[in-house]
Amino acid sequence: MKLILKEDVSGLGYKDDVVEVKSGYGRNYLIPTGKAVIASESALKVLAENQRQRAHKLAKIKADAEALAEAIKDLRLTIGAKTSETGTIFGSVNAIQIADALEKLGHNIDRKLIDIKNPVKEVGEYVATIKLHKEVSVDIPFEVVAE
Repeated sequence: MKLILKEDVSGLGYKDDVVEVKSGYGRNYLIPTGKAVIASESALKVLAENQRQRAHKLAKIKADAEALAEAIKDLRLTIGAKTSETGTIFGSVNAIQIADALEKLGHNIDRKLIDIKNPVKEVGEYVATIKLHKEVSVDIPFEVVAE
């Protein structure tokens, strides 16, 4: 089943992508939740016209994302966390704490754009990926230290 995505869907695609999915996934989840529409011939024509009109806006958005990526690519964050005597964190470090640390440095980045591969449950050094645009992402190293 071919669908046009109306918003970004993690693991599937980005807004306005034409994707091929199993019919049950499309009928039972993507279409009822408003995340996609069926890629009919008329819907594809409308999509092409909309993309043509938005081309300059998308270029500006990508340029802004690249500028932000250039500004933050050399940052190194230090995040304090309450720990036990063995160095294990009470809870875990997540995207919210990384977004707060970036905001303290003057970079306002939405926590939903930050991806940490493995759970951070111990003191040490880790890497978070920030997806600023579908073609622009930057890896930010951060260190978790005991408070």
